[in-house]
Amino acid sequence: MTDPATEELIATVPGTPPAEVDAAVRRAATAQPRWAALPPGDRARRLRRFADAVDAHREELARLEVAEAGHPIGNARWEAGNVRDLLEYAAGGVERLTGRQIPVPGGVNLTFCEPLGTVAVIAPWNFPMPVAAWSTAPALAAGNAVLLKPAETTPLTALRLAELALAAGLPQGLFQVLPGAGAVTGRALVDHPGVAKVAFTGSTAVGKEVMSRCAAHVKRVTLELGGKSPNIVFADADLERAAAAAPASFLDNTGQDCCARSRILVQREVYDRFLALLEPAVHAFTCGDPSDPGTAMGPLVSAAQRDRVRSFVTEDAPAAIRGTAPQGKGYWYPATVLEGRPGDRVAVEEIFGPVAVVLPFTDEADAVRQANATPYGLAGSVWTRDGARALRTARAVGAGNLSVNSHAAVRYWTPFGGFKQSGLGRELGPGALSAFTETKNVFISTEEQQ
Repeated sequence: MTDPATEELIATVPGTPPAEVDAAVRRAATAQPRWAALPPGDRARRLRRFADAVDAHREELARLEVAEAGHPIGNARWEAGNVRDLLEYAAGGVERLTGRQIPVPGGVNLTFCEPLGTVAVIAPWNFPMPVAAWSTAPALAAGNAVLLKPAETTPLTALRLAELALAAGLPQGLFQVLPGAGAVTGRALVDHPGVAKVAFTGSTAVGKEVMSRCAAHVKRVTLELGGKSPNIVFADADLERAAAAAPASFLDNTGQDCCARSRILVQREVYDRFLALLEPAVHAFTCGDPSDPGTAMGPLVSAAQRDRVRSFVTEDAPAAIRGTAPQGKGYWYPATVLEGRPGDRVAVEEIFGPVAVVLPFTDEADAVRQANATPYGLAGSVWTRDGARALRTARAVGAGNLSVNSHAAVRYWTPFGGFKQSGLGRELGPGALSAFTETKNVFISTEEQQ
């Protein structure tokens, strides 16, 4: 692995071959029943100790994230804290994972939430710590064992989290990290009959393959995939506030965010005014050394990702705004806002970099039509002072996570997931633990025995 800001080698981590994946699954199968049999309060206490260990090592985890992913240190500290919060939230659900008593004739009917067994979590490189914890925390809380495969470029924080889990008292073999290539380690996990569910976060193309391979075993799967989210700005919006907030919506994490609002749809009568307000806001979004607390945007994760982003911005691209980025070593790319048309590649495909396209629209119907003109449906924003219009538009946009006069899309206490080709299933929120259980129905006859 290389540091994205310097291109220097920082670590070499061996991959996990299929034979070692099989051994890990067998270890998990031994640990999981004992973990599930613990009294709920004991399981919750151990998860809280894990959260405390993460909290005590937040700075260490954040520095690892800066080195392996190029995230600004402020972002990385938030991410480490988010892992702590996810564990604490999941621990709170252990003793609340209840079934139901359903009235039936002739007896009593009960339902139970049973753990699945062993869950494979395949995490991405763009948010290595939080996204891994999205599935790992509730899966453990629900009584499962977890095998986490981090992305090839960002395994260091995951490996450290596994060490902290052991030190906090989680049983050996319950939470294991298996670094390696997706085509080798990831495929072995997906195909293994001892894995009951796969929680995958990544590209739509790979997600389709994961889903296809899971189908061979009728294996449960959750998919969090790509996005091409709209940022809809109506003429009656607070334009100064909307323009000030827009840069972070597509430049945070250097645009490597499936929720990035990379399509800015602006009502035609305020289009020029909005662009004039947006330009200084983009230039103020500082790109530089990720270890500097004043940096808002770091490098892209790899040379390959930089090349992909470059492919969207041709020499004759109609750039409305271009920011600046460091020169020399590192996978840098400047903030860029293009003017475009609805059918342009930059307006349809996920870029996963600090590039947005701004498109005019005429009225509410046109805004909704353009917002939905994509195979994705993950997130989006609506900016307007008209409450009825905000609700109408949010209901009409085909996406799983909408924000009004805001770009916030992800909170660990609310559901998250996509429509269309942005994914399958929901993570986070009050139902997070249930997504890692099976419902068992038990009927007990109360009729008198003869």
